[in-house]
Amino acid sequence: MSSKTLSTDFVEAKSMKKGKKNKKVKKRTVTAKQHRAGWTFLTPATVFITIMSFYPMFQALITSFKTGSSADMVWSKPLFRNYTRMFSDDLFLRSVGNTFLYLIVEVPIMLIFAILLAQILNNRDIKFRGLFRTCVFLPCATSLVSYALIFKSLFATQGLINSILVKIGILHSNYNFLGTPGSAKVVIIIALIWRWTGYNMVFYLAGLQNIEYSVYEAAKIDGANGWKTFWHITVPLLKPTIIMTFIMSINGTLQLFDESVNLTKGGPANTTITMSHYIYNNSFGQGVANFGYASAMSFFVFVLVAVLAAINLKVGDTRD
Repeated sequence: MSSKTLSTDFVEAKSMKKGKKNKKVKKRTVTAKQHRAGWTFLTPATVFITIMSFYPMFQALITSFKTGSSADMVWSKPLFRNYTRMFSDDLFLRSVGNTFLYLIVEVPIMLIFAILLAQILNNRDIKFRGLFRTCVFLPCATSLVSYALIFKSLFATQGLINSILVKIGILHSNYNFLGTPGSAKVVIIIALIWRWTGYNMVFYLAGLQNIEYSVYEAAKIDGANGWKTFWHITVPLLKPTIIMTFIMSINGTLQLFDESVNLTKGGPANTTITMSHYIYNNSFGQGVANFGYASAMSFFVFVLVAVLAAINLKVGDTRD
């Protein structure tokens, strides 16, 4: 082999090695640019969330160990006084019981209605599906205060519901739905179901539309009826969506505020008051400004939400 051939091979090998090195350098440069762009977009949002959310949460945690007026707060003696006080406060315990009553009754009914409506409105044979979907979702677009006032007028002593029930003979005289503890709680539950069913239905519709229609056709060929198809195909495939909506519904119900304030004002005699309503009353609503105790109750709600969400995720996790 001539020296000319060897030198040519050496040059080619060197150029190939240099080309690979240049590609690696170029790839690292592109990756670095992507990382810089990512941090450029993330940093403002991260700083904003830290200032507006995490810092106030940290300050609220510190405040929960203090007592006194907002202008002159001192450390509690003992330090956990506000936390131990909760469990001897009859009104707070009542608000916890009311909130869990709304949670246990309203959330399952609402999610069942939502998934059934989604299943019905996902049918290709139904005409005007878009119109019906919009009608079911519209309550969610209504202002919280507005819809609470609408329900308050509907269930008033001289309201539409009383008028209808008296005319058809179910009631002999007008009934004070919002002035009776049991019926007032039922009205709140009905209002919650009416408003939030359409919201959850949208998530289930999105999940159903990701299921291949051929799966249902194969089930029909195998002889599965609608009920078996729903339980053995639809529900398992929607499990992640069901868990997500369940967690969101628990979170929202544990922080229930507008309905208690606007529908019943926590009455009669605080029998329908919720935890968030009671926290508000201790902070601003009754001129007390007991921010230390209110902060402690807020963190109690936070822990409840976190624990229940963790339980849902654990129960719903089917991975080995």
